[in-house]
Amino acid sequence: VIGRYTKLGYAGNTEPQFIVPSCIAIKESAKVGDQAQRRMMKGVDDLDFFIGDEAIDKPTYATKVIILQSHTNPEFCANNCCSPLLTQALNTSTHRTISVSYWPIRHGIVEDWDLMERFMEQVIFKYLRAEPEDHYFLLTEPPLNTPENREYTAEIMFESFNVPGLYIAVQAVLALAASWTSRQVGERTLTGTVIDSGDGVTHVIPVAEGYVIGSCIKHIPIAGRDITYFTQQLLREREVGIPPEQSLETAKAVKERFSYVCPDLVKEFNKYDIDGSKWIKQYTGINAISKKEFTIDVGYERFLGPEIFFHPEFANPDFTQPISEVVDEVIQNCPIDVRRPLYKNIVLSGGSTMFRDFGRRLQRDLKRTVDARLKLSEELSGGKLKPKPIDVQVITHHMQRYAVWFGGSMLASTPEFYQVCHTKKDYEEIGPSICRHNPVFGVMS
Repeated sequence: VIGRYTKLGYAGNTEPQFIVPSCIAIKESAKVGDQAQRRMMKGVDDLDFFIGDEAIDKPTYATKVIILQSHTNPEFCANNCCSPLLTQALNTSTHRTISVSYWPIRHGIVEDWDLMERFMEQVIFKYLRAEPEDHYFLLTEPPLNTPENREYTAEIMFESFNVPGLYIAVQAVLALAASWTSRQVGERTLTGTVIDSGDGVTHVIPVAEGYVIGSCIKHIPIAGRDITYFTQQLLREREVGIPPEQSLETAKAVKERFSYVCPDLVKEFNKYDIDGSKWIKQYTGINAISKKEFTIDVGYERFLGPEIFFHPEFANPDFTQPISEVVDEVIQNCPIDVRRPLYKNIVLSGGSTMFRDFGRRLQRDLKRTVDARLKLSEELSGGKLKPKPIDVQVITHHMQRYAVWFGGSMLASTPEFYQVCHTKKDYEEIGPSICRHNPVFGVMS
């Protein structure tokens, strides 16, 4: 599973063996320009790089150094690469080298295929310690990935790594497959609505019979990172004992350890005001510089952090639509014959859906919205229409955090997987276009 963090391992396991930041560090002395320039440069520089946590920890390396030349007119940069700060820097000199932090993958989409190939080489040989010629590979892609990206992936896997077989799976479909482990799921189906919320972005993805309804996908600009920033802001306003350089790290720890979703915001405030000692938790950390302990009280932050999913205006004044309304809108935009199954099978995926009672609150809010619409249609018909109640069910399960990876692991361990894989022989006969389409499988397994 490739995203901001790459999750990798062998089929049949319940959790990934390795979780690696999708990051590559190249030494500052290595001249790294655009991709075409880089392909011409071979030699020692090609081997002088680090990936993952090692890349982040290398102070003398830059996380992908980019050589930027000043544009004659930065306002009309064709590549749209000049932010105001970069434009200002570029205007001060005709040629200027700037080191910027940059990862090959952005929002799940690969942006730099040269660096991606190097990254995958290290992942396969250094982490998995596998010979790619001996293994079939299942890779995942985000919603709305382009067919061209699938072709690039096929070229790297078949030509650079000489793999015998490749299958590119849609993340939402794998998340649906992972939900089959839940007791709430009566029958195995690949029809449902997937809410995939990670660190950077949240997607609501409708899937019908294993195929994503691409025109109805919506993204929500609120995810784990935003909750961390919001928690950091709340703590900064109230707690003075947190070392400034550790405020983000502390906020993240508070979020992961203490946060939950409350059923009613006003009642929750009253609960803390009446009996704070019962609900307020303490977090203890170590000051990285002085090595002394510091302790903070964690109160309202426990429920206000995840609350931005349901009241996004708390953190982002430009986006005010609660997640329940977004899910309802997505399903209402889908063909009418699949709407009921989509309401009945709403599957959560990703670390930011792991907050306690997140699924219960979402189901309640969504049910209220749906019931209000049915009641309105009955009133508008003068009581002549009696709509059949819609069953709204949000599926939570213990494999939620790594749902996509677990779904892929489960499906790749079935005999059917080898039948649907694109083989090296097929690739040599037809070319990379063969990977534009990957057949759906797993319903019968």
